[in-house]
Amino acid sequence: MKNKYIASFEQAQIASKNVPEFRAGDTLRLAVTIKEGDKSRVQNYEGICISIRGEGTAKTITVRKIGANGVGIERVFPIYSDSLEKIEVLRRGRVRRAKLFYLRDLAGKAARIKEIRRK
Repeated sequence: MKNKYIASFEQAQIASKNVPEFRAGDTLRLAVTIKEGDKSRVQNYEGICISIRGEGTAKTITVRKIGANGVGIERVFPIYSDSLEKIEVLRRGRVRRAKLFYLRDLAGKAARIKEIRRK
């Protein structure tokens, strides 16, 4: 049972942020604000969403991409964080699971996810 003031604050946080509809298996491009000293810039992070967890303002997504030399990089982003400026869905993946942790063990062509074709 949440305090009504906390609940109303969380509703305001959720309403102020425009989050597109996406699921695990979708390829996302996230615009992340990075602060270096007194300067800040926006850097894109592009990868496959392998899990969505939590609810309300505590909702987080785990995004996995393949970096230099084929090393997998995973980052957890709170969806309603101020450091996350924009979420863009690039591809919709056809998967049968909610958590795609099995992708950690796959490499190369085996780690590809089929795309949902729209008519």
